[in-house]
Amino acid sequence: MRIILSCIAALFFLSANAQTDSTVTFKTISYSFGKVKQGKPVTTEFTFVNKGNKAVVIETAVAECGCTTPEYPKAPIMQGKSGVIKVTYNAESVGKFTKKVTVKFANFKLPVELTISGEVIPS
Repeated sequence: MRIILSCIAALFFLSANAQTDSTVTFKTISYSFGKVKQGKPVTTEFTFVNKGNKAVVIETAVAECGCTTPEYPKAPIMQGKSGVIKVTYNAESVGKFTKKVTVKFANFKLPVELTISGEVIPS
């Protein structure tokens, strides 16, 4: 009986943590630029909403390479409000690309991965 109660308590704790992490909802977590001309940087915006009952803060937004630059709000996003993360790709290298930006929210267990993709063609 003690083991069963421990398992139930663990499941309740895990589901409560999962709900906390889902308080931030992104409209989309991936974007394709399609074909872009070499040397012409492209930018997209990832919009999210804080559906929780307290403010959320982005600790970091880190791109996997120097060719991709994320910009994110430094101020807390209050409950019910939206925020935007801008991601710019420099489009210097010809060819297909897929790049990730890892977004870490304060007090959230797991980060969110945003993905951009496309193909750079010679200008």
